[in-house]
Amino acid sequence: MAPPTIDHASILVELQAVRRAGLLRLRGRELPVLESAAASLATARTREGAVEALLRRAVERLDAGTLRTAAEYTLGLAQGTRDWAAASRRARAAEVYRVSEERFRKHHEVMVLGQVAEQVMELVAGGSGEPGEDHREGDTHRTVDVLAGDRAVRLTLHIHPVDLLRDVDVVVSPVNTHLALPESYKSSVSASLRRAASVRGVTGDLLDDPVLDELRKWTARHGTSGRPVVPGTVAATGSGAMAEHGVRRFYHAAVAIPRAGTNDYDVLPADITRATSRALALLAEEHDRHTPPLRSVCFPLLGSGRGGLPYRVSAAAVWSAVEAELARGACWDVHFVVRTPEAARVVERIPARTRPGRDRSAPGRSA
Repeated sequence: MAPPTIDHASILVELQAVRRAGLLRLRGRELPVLESAAASLATARTREGAVEALLRRAVERLDAGTLRTAAEYTLGLAQGTRDWAAASRRARAAEVYRVSEERFRKHHEVMVLGQVAEQVMELVAGGSGEPGEDHREGDTHRTVDVLAGDRAVRLTLHIHPVDLLRDVDVVVSPVNTHLALPESYKSSVSASLRRAASVRGVTGDLLDDPVLDELRKWTARHGTSGRPVVPGTVAATGSGAMAEHGVRRFYHAAVAIPRAGTNDYDVLPADITRATSRALALLAEEHDRHTPPLRSVCFPLLGSGRGGLPYRVSAAAVWSAVEAELARGACWDVHFVVRTPEAARVVERIPARTRPGRDRSAPGRSA
């Protein structure tokens, strides 16, 4: 038998079938076009697994934000939605675009599945590759368009070491509650920033360690020398040598609580949210004290290093404060900086998640 023709219309028909059935009910479904496309691109022990791998690759190629998130919910690819009924998935996808389920069904759903079909065709045309390969793996700078309240906002995502940041007014640096900086030869965000801010001679000898000096002055001025500050406290310093690269301020966010008798730390998501909110408030306070005024701020995934928080937990904790500030009308230029593609994918997904007005997690509704 001749292989089926892989065209946009045929793919779209089968995507609709996948949407109605859900990933757990693909066994026994006739999906010749998707199976043919998957056969050349993905290896799996079952044809259902190959089709799912194909769909995941296609959806990952969509622009981060509402489009990709709606596609994940529509097809049951979002975490925890594999067993949801089609109507439950459609309802959640409609919330991503903040429209009624009926309007989503008639307009947005067709557009979303059409875009997935386009990506399937591009994957087939582009030939085989490693399953799950990110077509933007080499990118070091990306933008993510999100909704904050009723506003469309663009975030900038940097995928490189923090000391390579350029022309960002404020960089938020995680630190322990004693405001004690790590040695500059270490690999953490705060150590990297301390190293980048230091002044060295032509032979590499340390001439000045301005961030350490300013933090010591801050603790003396606020009467916290020798004792921890409250988690969520933020101390502002200059940026030392990084001022030459357009970075003007460091905001040291005290989020890591040293665990007595160990080299480990405890980090709570609530403290990360509190520190993020305080950093944004401090940015508003300092905005007009500088020429030109401070406008941009960059966050790492606070607590995801030595603190041990999963990327998604850290990103959600930071974003909850950022989203609240932007939804109130703040016009800050918000950046995130991460080291790995995995962390980048987490940041791209967090802003588009919805907060449903009612619980639709029970998959008991019919299509």
